[in-house]
Amino acid sequence: MTTLSTTHEETPVAVPDGIPVPTLRDLIDSHLHMPFPFERNPHESEAAAGVDAWLSAWGLTDEPGVAAMIVRTRPAQLASYNSPAMDAGLLQIVANQIAYQFVFDDRAEDTGRRSPGRLVPMLCESVGILRDGRPPGTPLGAALADLHRQVRERCTPAQAERWAWKSREYVHGLLYEAVAQAQPLLVRTGNCTSIRSLTAGVEPFYPLCEAAQPHELPPAELHHPVVQRLSRLSADAAVWIPDLFSAVKEQRAGEMINLALAHQREHRCSLQTAVLMAIEQINATIKEFQELYAEIEPELSPAGVGYVEGMIGWIRGCYHWSRTVPRYADVTSVPAVPWSGQVPYPAGRHCPT
Repeated sequence: MTTLSTTHEETPVAVPDGIPVPTLRDLIDSHLHMPFPFERNPHESEAAAGVDAWLSAWGLTDEPGVAAMIVRTRPAQLASYNSPAMDAGLLQIVANQIAYQFVFDDRAEDTGRRSPGRLVPMLCESVGILRDGRPPGTPLGAALADLHRQVRERCTPAQAERWAWKSREYVHGLLYEAVAQAQPLLVRTGNCTSIRSLTAGVEPFYPLCEAAQPHELPPAELHHPVVQRLSRLSADAAVWIPDLFSAVKEQRAGEMINLALAHQREHRCSLQTAVLMAIEQINATIKEFQELYAEIEPELSPAGVGYVEGMIGWIRGCYHWSRTVPRYADVTSVPAVPWSGQVPYPAGRHCPT
């Protein structure tokens, strides 16, 4: 059996004259405002073992490339960083769901790249499971059905319904992404962020943040306009931050739905400049989140405060995970400043006018 290393050895990036320079990751770290301190869950190693067993039980790691992808993405680590205070049982559900979404997302990208229409059977199966309780017909569908069962057993009926609804939004978003990939010249920054908010798959985890509280949030608190705005801001920040670190990988793969790459296309600039534009947008989002939370916190119950702290966990956790996860290691292969002769777009691609 082949053993896959989970470590990534970094090497300094050098400009053509051989002098080591700071990398794009350094540029991100020096400009991104991250006011929330690093934390991790003490049950992380248990969750990692649980993810491996769960994926194996549903036959997902038998499929080509999945086991190696899980090593590169470290779903239990992401769950640990995002949800440091969750108990072991709930953390396992979060870790399983993260792993499932990575498998599902990669499968959807591969399928949709050939033709968006090829995605329809896969997405319809997921919607049928989540909305109507239909029996699955594929291993991926069976894993989703089991994940749905885990959520229903741990959450209240209202929380489980919110989880299923947000999960269906994520499924729909993958079709939008496939259509956008087929028409790249039409994807402006606003379209990209709308699609990204769906394909991020962050908001399905917020009902699990609810479930981690000692009691359900009252409807007036859960649906308060400020709390709803905090949900939107946190989900955007949580996914835009990984977009910074994944931009090199996704640019090389020809992917389009990424905040930094959207700025690059729209402004016809270097990747480094586009990353700084995206950071400015993220910093403004985090600042608005902090200001609104300070305004609403005195009115919230302890459960409400815990719920919003769960949103904060996703912002903070996605940053610390993205910095070192092997999946985004390419961010250290690009210098912080473009050197002479560097082109702003991948060879063979055309920019919108």
